[in-house]
Amino acid sequence: MRVKFWGVRGSVPTPLTSQQIKSRIASVLQRVKPDDLSSPENKEIFLSTLPDDIFGTIGGNTTCIQVIIDKPVCLIFDAGTGIRELGNFIVKEKKNINEFHIFFTHFHWDHIQGIPFFAPFFNKKNIIYFYSPVPHFETYLKDQMKFPYFPIEMGYLAAKTHFIELEGSGMHITDSHIAWRRMKHPGGCFSYKVTCNGKSVIIATDSEITEKEFKQNDENVSFFKNADMLILDSQYTLAEHINKIDWGHSSYSIDVDLASVWKVKNLVLFHHEPLYTDKKIISIERLSRWYLNHLENKNTKIIIAIEGKELIV
Repeated sequence: MRVKFWGVRGSVPTPLTSQQIKSRIASVLQRVKPDDLSSPENKEIFLSTLPDDIFGTIGGNTTCIQVIIDKPVCLIFDAGTGIRELGNFIVKEKKNINEFHIFFTHFHWDHIQGIPFFAPFFNKKNIIYFYSPVPHFETYLKDQMKFPYFPIEMGYLAAKTHFIELEGSGMHITDSHIAWRRMKHPGGCFSYKVTCNGKSVIIATDSEITEKEFKQNDENVSFFKNADMLILDSQYTLAEHINKIDWGHSSYSIDVDLASVWKVKNLVLFHHEPLYTDKKIISIERLSRWYLNHLENKNTKIIIAIEGKELIV
């Protein structure tokens, strides 16, 4: 099982500005020496030494995660602007996939605004399944594509669509099992846990972690304990979170606490604050590792979610 990030920002898309690009170019020019340009090999060596916040980007698309299993189906979690990139990739690479399963954590704009631009919608051979535990969620998705919000209604798209209201606590798609649970967020939000071939990944974006998730009860043990990967909302620093209680997001330090308590193997910090620069987000990764080293359980690996990055679970 693999996880690929197509959108990692929260709230609104955050493309790089012209000034940010100019600043990066200026930073490269300050570092480069004549010898660095003397051969193709030296150029590659020089580029490899540049900091990640100069030679690379965290990404500016809003939430979209693909879970890749060894079956000809596409599992997608949330449909922010990142789903456009996913759809274009599938069409460009001519992936032999005609069955898509899209799970929604909730229906705030940054988690649904990419739906009308998902290229597989325009192929009549495709079947697209939408899932949510929220009753009548079909209305929410269709209404955002009605006049005057969008020129084409969902009913005119070529692909076959099915809307499935999730009941109970879990379901199967081929060899994978998918469970869900409610999290704290204004208006409600659900996290999902995908288990396949003995490996598990939890997707918990837009989740304000509280003492409830730390309690030693059967529900938490079953969902969190020993998870192979926990992708968790880390929009704030602890200081920001204290001033934004009940806003529905978490801090990276609370995330580290949760992952450590439940002995999660990999913690992926996700749903980045749109005001944060790449340099700020990269520093949060470093600070998270520093904080982990002061906890009793230090075995969790901490990773920053980066657009286009693919992780093996």
